[in-house]
Amino acid sequence: MRKKFLNIVLILTGLVAITACGHDGNSAVNKEKEAKIIRVGTSPGPYSELFLEAVKPILEKEGYRIEQTEFTELIQADVALTEGAIDVNVDQHTAYLNNFNENKGTHLVGITAIPTVPAGVFPGKRDTLDEVEEGDKIGIPDDASNTARAFNLLQKAGWIKLRTGIDPVKATKEDIVNNPKNLELIQMSSAQIPRSLADLDFAVIPGSIVYSAKLDPKDSLLSEDVLKDYELVATVDEKNSESVWAQAVVKAYHSDEFKKYLNEHNQGNYWFIPKELQEEQK
Repeated sequence: MRKKFLNIVLILTGLVAITACGHDGNSAVNKEKEAKIIRVGTSPGPYSELFLEAVKPILEKEGYRIEQTEFTELIQADVALTEGAIDVNVDQHTAYLNNFNENKGTHLVGITAIPTVPAGVFPGKRDTLDEVEEGDKIGIPDDASNTARAFNLLQKAGWIKLRTGIDPVKATKEDIVNNPKNLELIQMSSAQIPRSLADLDFAVIPGSIVYSAKLDPKDSLLSEDVLKDYELVATVDEKNSESVWAQAVVKAYHSDEFKKYLNEHNQGNYWFIPKELQEEQK
C-alpha cells in the first residue's frame, strides 16, 4: 500500500513538472511573438506613408507584425516614444529630434537616415521670386529647427543674409544681419501655413506639410539644399537602438527591395535620397 502511494506521488509530481515545462514553453513562445511586434507612430505626411507602403511589407516578410498608432502632430508621437507607448516613428529630421531632446530631457536617437522631401518657397500673392517687394509677408514655420531651415532657404533666395560662421541649423532672427527689402517674417505653425497662403506673399513650407496639404511640389519656386541635420531619420528611444527589431528596420530601409521601390516611385526627384542610400542604389 505504501509503495502504491509513493508511485502515485511520483506520477503526480511528474505531471506537475510536465505542466510547468509546458507553461514555460508557451511563455517563451509568447515572448518571442511579442518581440516580433513593432509599434510605429504615424503622423500625416509622406514619411509615414512611405514606411507603411514600402518598409512594412519588408518587415512583415521577416515575421514582424506592425501595429500602427496615428498622431495628428509629431510632438505627440515623440512623447509616446519616450513613454514607451510606441517603438519607432519616421517623421522627423535630426535637428527637430535634437531640439526635442534638449527641451524635454529625453534620449531619442535616429537609427538610419531615410528619404526626405525638401522644404520649398511657395507662392502666395506673388507668382515668382523676382516679384518680391519691399515689406512682403513671408510665412515661415515657428518651431526652432524648421525656423532655422527657413532662414537658410531665404538666404539661398538672396532675400536675407545670415551672420557668417553661425551653425545654420540653429539660425534665429537675431542672426539675420541684412534684410534689404524689410521682409516681414511671420512665424506660424507649419500646418497653418498652407491655409494662410492667400494672406501671404510667399511661404516656406516643409515637405511633409506640402504633402498633407495636397500642394503640388512642382509649385515650389525654390527648394532647399538638404543639410545632414535636415535629413529624416527613423527614430527610437536610445535604449532600443541596438535591439533586433530596430536593426531590422535599418535593414529594411537599406534593402534592395526598398531601393527598387524608390527607383519606381521617385518621380521628378520628389524624394531627396540620403548619401548612404544613394551609394547603395548604384
